[in-house]
Amino acid sequence: MWFKNLLAYRLTQNLDLEPETLEDALSSKKARSCASQELSTYGFVAPFGKGEDAPLVHVSGEFMLICAQKEERILPGSVVRDAVKEKVDAIEADQGRKVYKKERDQIKDEIIQAFLPRAFIRKSSTFAALDLNRGLILVNSPSFKRAEDLLSTVREVIGSLPIRPLTVKISPVATMTEWVNTQKAAEDFFVLDSCELRDTHEDGGIVRCKRQDLTSDEVKNHLEIGKVVTQLSLAYKDKLSFTLNDQMTIKGLKFEDLLQDQAQQDGGDEALDQLDASFQLMMLTFREFLPSLIEGLGGEEQPQGI
Repeated sequence: MWFKNLLAYRLTQNLDLEPETLEDALSSKKARSCASQELSTYGFVAPFGKGEDAPLVHVSGEFMLICAQKEERILPGSVVRDAVKEKVDAIEADQGRKVYKKERDQIKDEIIQAFLPRAFIRKSSTFAALDLNRGLILVNSPSFKRAEDLLSTVREVIGSLPIRPLTVKISPVATMTEWVNTQKAAEDFFVLDSCELRDTHEDGGIVRCKRQDLTSDEVKNHLEIGKVVTQLSLAYKDKLSFTLNDQMTIKGLKFEDLLQDQAQQDGGDEALDQLDASFQLMMLTFREFLPSLIEGLGGEEQPQGI
């Protein structure tokens, strides 16, 4: 179980939440299939394992892992628009009158309801890890919207979830720009070969560099004329690589073979043991990685109440 993306949230108050309590809370909103006239459903599933007996909270040492699943019916907008137009054109031709917005919206709703039972079903899952001893909730997603969907649903079932996105004192843009300018990142971090450069003017240009030498004169020229780094690929020790952006979103996480081999060795032959071993090793790595990243970015901006 290796996260591919990471959004970090800081608890603003202590949260005394036992796994059994969380399990009972999540059980009140289990994932289910869409009914014939439902556009979507949202609920919790077992992060590991299948079946009714699989726990909704996976516990590994001091860490907990949960998973939310969204099921939605996919109606292509173009199909709905074409059907609405066909129906509107038929009414106007047969009855010799104009169809206005209110009636058009009603026609659209009727068409959607008629099409829903035949719509394609799509399922998507979002994982979140809880490290309550360190006051962190880590979501495996690059999307704040998907993360908030999960977190707000957890808040709904447990009654309270006092959190905010983890932020730093100095703008990540300023720090990343300095790292590319000097070609020297914070201790234990290394600048790799991809970045995004943006002009600071409202209508300024964007330059995306992939598999480029970021020490080149071309990159330096962009920085000299005022562009800033809004996205940068980095490596941490010999453990992982990732891309950091100006919103403190970590994308494209890749854990090095050394860690994956260790997890495989620790997990043995059983599939669930392998998942547990990789999850625990990932979380222990995050406990080391995140404080180092925060320090390198100028230190954490402390929320009120911490």
